Amino acid sequence: MSDTLARATRILQDVFGYPEFRGQQADIVTHVAAGGDALVLMPTGGGKSLCYQVPALLRDGVGVVVSPLIALMQDQVAALHEAGVRAEFLNSTQDWQQVQAIERRARAGELDLLYMAPERLLAERGIALLDQLEVALFAIDEAHCVSQWGHDFRQEYLQLAVLAERYPAVPRIALTATADAATRREMIQRLHLQDARTFVESFDRPNIRYRIAEKDSPRRQLLHFIREEHAGESGIVYCLSRKSVEETAEMLVKEGIDALAYHAGFTATERKERQNRFIEDDGVVMVATIAFGMGIDKPDVRFVAHLDLPKSVEGYYQETGRAGRDGQPAEAWMVYGLADVVQQRRLIEQSEAEEPFKRAANAKLDAMLGLCETVRCRRQYLLGYFDQVGEPCGNCDNCLAPPAQHDGTEAAQKLLSCIYRCAKYSGFAFGAQHIIDVLRGKRTEKVLERGHDSVSTFGIGAEVDETQWRAVLRQLVTLRLVAIDHDHWNVLRLTDGSREVLTGARRLTLRQAAAARPADRRRRKTAGTHPVAAPGSPQEEAVFQALRAWRREVAREHGVPAYTVLHDTSLREIARRLPDSAALLGSVAGIGATRLVRYGDAIVQVVRAARPAPIG
Repeated sequence: MSDTLARATRILQDVFGYPEFRGQQADIVTHVAAGGDALVLMPTGGGKSLCYQVPALLRDGVGVVVSPLIALMQDQVAALHEAGVRAEFLNSTQDWQQVQAIERRARAGELDLLYMAPERLLAERGIALLDQLEVALFAIDEAHCVSQWGHDFRQEYLQLAVLAERYPAVPRIALTATADAATRREMIQRLHLQDARTFVESFDRPNIRYRIAEKDSPRRQLLHFIREEHAGESGIVYCLSRKSVEETAEMLVKEGIDALAYHAGFTATERKERQNRFIEDDGVVMVATIAFGMGIDKPDVRFVAHLDLPKSVEGYYQETGRAGRDGQPAEAWMVYGLADVVQQRRLIEQSEAEEPFKRAANAKLDAMLGLCETVRCRRQYLLGYFDQVGEPCGNCDNCLAPPAQHDGTEAAQKLLSCIYRCAKYSGFAFGAQHIIDVLRGKRTEKVLERGHDSVSTFGIGAEVDETQWRAVLRQLVTLRLVAIDHDHWNVLRLTDGSREVLTGARRLTLRQAAAARPADRRRRKTAGTHPVAAPGSPQEEAVFQALRAWRREVAREHGVPAYTVLHDTSLREIARRLPDSAALLGSVAGIGATRLVRYGDAIVQVVRAARPAPIG
């Protein structure tokens, strides 16, 4: 073991309480500590922060961390304080006196890490401060924000190339959990990282179970999912609109679930209060637009649910990655339908963006639809999107209950023909519901008024129910065999590819429509090829809950989120081991030297008080 790695390992153990580095962490840490630049792609919860925190403690000077996420930098600084690290942040939440005091400490060499929002760092005052510091390294977190084609683009990130130009001797490490090959190339180019070493960890999150189902009363489906599988657990529910957020949260509250709404329409104070309650309390469900979640470091989120189709696989992956950061079992659950596809396509086509952006957005949406409609392992699909290879996981809905497939050529021909016949008969096109009514032979007022009960396709699909026809149509839209005209009331039109199907030159294998399949909670804990934690004994659970109560009080006293004191995984390990001395407690992952001194005796007392007395 090299001297640098030995020192890094001691810091990892003494400060952060972990026995050894995982994956490529050791290589990244030693490379950056030696002055090298790095681009790090690592999934959420994979330990990215250690990749720059440890080198910053190894090198002389202060490590400067660029983060666009106020909540994340505040939480990370709070956790570093708990570990005994001299860390501070500079962002818009602070008053003038606070800013001046932190800048004085930085100049005096009294800080190990300084977190800065990009706009703060790039301002004239920020650059002037950097010029006066001995900078150990620059860490650019959420580096995908530099991509103009990405889902989280931040204009100010484009200016961060100035760090390479102004401070060429200072190592830089750019980190992200979400980047396809094109985004990686853009990060390298825009951040001037052409000579940086690239580290790519597996994007696999084996503790997350992916489940996607067709919409059928989505709020009822959501309620069943939470009640039956995640009662009393923390989770995030994403909706596309503010109205849907508020109505969904109101429904959950009426059903006895501790739920909150969150979107950009609330005041800054209201958003902060709601975010704090989600972070600090156990079992809160946050219903939100995608405005919520970036920078939330809460480790015990047990599920992330989507009631609307995300715009891209990158966005979906990042949002679902907020579940199970502690490595324990978690679920990514989503329902979607044809209306979601229509809405997303309309948003793209009606945007004022230039054509190249629209083409890129449509391609990303196609990939997202591919994930929804795939009949193979969803984890394999996700890994493939990020240019990685994986085996069938045995732990997603498609692996646990393989969807039925069928030769959908004839059904597709009937539907395509019906679209054509109705348009030809009337001289203009019609929407999905009307076409399905004609196929099923329903003599609705509109069908009779248009005379479509006399077209040759009337009733030719009467044996197929509406759910099945919607599934066929949704897949034809996904395959670009049917287009939706957003400029004319979302009517259906044939595409150039339709002819091949109508003539029989192209055969189609389609996914059979199915109702949402709620997984058995016990199977969620044990199924699949990836090991997950089993429920503890009653004694262990009693000690764990006592430790959580103690942690909650400590967090309130310190004014920090509970998980910055100790993660649930550490509390679980303590509850299993039942250490009766501070010395035995020191070997628990996550308890470094500072925490051991600060909390060791108190934790041992909680364990002794909570565990049952021996019999006899």
